[in-house]
Amino acid sequence: MKKEDVDKLLQQKVDEGEHVSPILPEGIKNYLIDIDGTITEDVPNEEPERMETCEPFPDALETLNKWYDQGHIICFFTSRTEEHREVTENWLNKHGFKFHSLLMGKPRGGNYHWIDNHLVKATRYKGKFTDLVEKDVTIQVFKE
Repeated sequence: MKKEDVDKLLQQKVDEGEHVSPILPEGIKNYLIDIDGTITEDVPNEEPERMETCEPFPDALETLNKWYDQGHIICFFTSRTEEHREVTENWLNKHGFKFHSLLMGKPRGGNYHWIDNHLVKATRYKGKFTDLVEKDVTIQVFKE
């Protein structure tokens, strides 16, 4: 189904009073960003005292705030537990991170394979935040 057909169908549902999942405007991304090891040093849940004193990676702060200012959605998605929400929000605010939401309790251990009915793109953090570039890669998909 073409994008314009999907848009028409969704608009028809809205016009009929149905609730539908929101669709972001073209060009706007919904970023889910890890905290530990990605925007700051890796702080395990077992050492929560370090959560208050770790420093942000400067390129992460600059890049993420730029994306926020460009209208993208910034959601931090962390393996930190709910009991660490307050210290995490305080740390993000103290260091000037702009964000829309914070999801706690991401599964620990990595090697994620996300399955969703929406388009999902993943970018592995390798030590530096920059603007994203396009690259051809091989991915796993369901059989048609």
